[in-house]
Amino acid sequence: MTSTTDALTASDSPEPADGTPADAGSASDTAAAGTRPRTRPRAPRTAANGDTPVRQRTPRTPAADGEAAPRTRTPRAPRAAADGDAPARKPRPVKRRAEGQWKLGYREPLNPNEQVKKDDHPLNVRARIENIYAKNGFDSIDKQDLRGRMRWWGLYTQRREGYDGTFTGDENIDLLEDSHFMMRIRCDGGALSAEQLRTLGQLSTEFARDTADLSDRENVQYHWIRIEDVPTIWERIEAVGLKTTQACGDCPRVVLGSPLAGEAVDEVLDPTPAIDEIVRRYIGDKNLSNLPRKFKTAISGLQDVAHEINDVAFIGVVHPEHGPGLDLWVGGGLSTNPMLAQRVGAWIPLDEVPDVWEAVVSIFRDYGYRRLRSKARLKFLIKDWGIEKFRQVLEDEYLGRKLIDGPAPEPLKAPRDHVGVQKLKNGLNAVGFAAIAGRVSGTKLTAIADAAERVGSDRIRFTPYQKLIVLDVPDDKVDELVDELATHGLSGRPSNWRRNLMACSGIEFCKLSFVETRKRSQDLVPELEQRLADINDKLDVPITVNINGCPNSCARSQIADIGFKGQLVEDDNGGQTEGFQVHLGGSLGLDSGFGRKLRQHKVTSAEMGDYVDRVVRNFIEQREEGERFAQWAVRADEEALR
Repeated sequence: MTSTTDALTASDSPEPADGTPADAGSASDTAAAGTRPRTRPRAPRTAANGDTPVRQRTPRTPAADGEAAPRTRTPRAPRAAADGDAPARKPRPVKRRAEGQWKLGYREPLNPNEQVKKDDHPLNVRARIENIYAKNGFDSIDKQDLRGRMRWWGLYTQRREGYDGTFTGDENIDLLEDSHFMMRIRCDGGALSAEQLRTLGQLSTEFARDTADLSDRENVQYHWIRIEDVPTIWERIEAVGLKTTQACGDCPRVVLGSPLAGEAVDEVLDPTPAIDEIVRRYIGDKNLSNLPRKFKTAISGLQDVAHEINDVAFIGVVHPEHGPGLDLWVGGGLSTNPMLAQRVGAWIPLDEVPDVWEAVVSIFRDYGYRRLRSKARLKFLIKDWGIEKFRQVLEDEYLGRKLIDGPAPEPLKAPRDHVGVQKLKNGLNAVGFAAIAGRVSGTKLTAIADAAERVGSDRIRFTPYQKLIVLDVPDDKVDELVDELATHGLSGRPSNWRRNLMACSGIEFCKLSFVETRKRSQDLVPELEQRLADINDKLDVPITVNINGCPNSCARSQIADIGFKGQLVEDDNGGQTEGFQVHLGGSLGLDSGFGRKLRQHKVTSAEMGDYVDRVVRNFIEQREEGERFAQWAVRADEEALR
């Protein structure tokens, strides 16, 4: 359940192994699909008394330097044909299995998920929700709709209470599936008016038990939604210009945009017209809403939308001859097979962005792999084709013209989250606030809308880092707004830990999770603020901490300075407890790369505070002047990272 990344996740996607969270199917994905890989941890094999012992490998003979010598095998001589014998046969070429690519003529579904989409287009399920399921209750919902098509309208069943991480897995889907839903509200560009935000707050208090989480894809996620209330919620959000259409599912998801689009003093251009046109033309279009898997988009005149981990991104850049435009990137995504997006090397004028976006989505629809859910993201096609072939197909088959070569944007040293006070083009201020791991509530959303209006603002923005921004604040109202929202737990002057920590939904609501994340972060942040108070003034660079409940990485564990990937680990008594594998030194921008993992290193949930304290102090002690955490983590000794 994204960034808040599948009640599947809060990250925003349910990306099971690139929550669809991301690369492997989600619980919702594959119960419609039938089977999924076993995820419940198995106990180690041991020989019982009287049993034949478990076979052990013979250790290799140590080499002279003390290391194990490499295994060697005497090569077998090639078989010669005897006189009169037929010549030895040449090995047959391995025939690659069909991947279900539509453009190559494969239209018959190769897995149950594709069959569900062929049987009835997922967007058609809305009529059944309104006319049948909302009237007859949860038990009337067809399973293929429940675990498949309803995602296209932003609905996933949440995890039933009382089942710990040992139950996570497809074999227990019937146990884990609650009769309440996570509902994701689509907020393209992260842009909201005070009226829209107030409506979201009111709906939360009326229908979602006052729950609301900000995702790392600029969405809002509710929990505890009853199917009976869904039509009323749709009616009310659509009355103020919001929707849940394609908030989840195998389709183009929300379009990320800069929170300061149109107002940032240093943006290359304002891409809002392109975002609006993409949504107007294509969201809800059945021709583009049956893709192999989810499709994530980011468009910004600044580098503030994590463009390197999106399926397609357009990032502002100035061409030396043609002026301001956007640089095209494709093929990014995390989950269990993380890949960073690659530059196509093309400069795109603003007015051509919607057409180029449609062409990229169409390539994915037509050539994307549909046999295995775990290989069905655009990044796998890009990996196999290479960027040169992708550009050729884009230009020759889909656009019918050549694109203009363009320069690359200058990489940033650190993510831009827009928290704090910034001056805007219009002379007013943007004030960015941090809620811990994006956890707010309906009551808080309503309070933010009211406070914004009192200081003269009608524009609020969500960010790709689970934060929110109030625009157009006069100089003499900044302190008033900061002080008022502080009473609601929203800090405009946050510590490093409150500002730079993200978390997914975790086991509280997500059927894919093994451990608690967002709830755990509510305690972890105050703990770190207190424990590290003596060195905060020495932290002149941000240190990001991202907490994920499973390998799907809805909260981006691989690109955090300190990334936690949830799993069950062994406790001191030989049992299992909630814990994490750790990724260290991941980053986007100047230090782009995935975090370093230490062999056999696990941290229990209870040890997280101790671990972060220890590693951060080692960084402060050992860093070179101006060195960022990601740079240090690459060169640091393992002991300093444990």
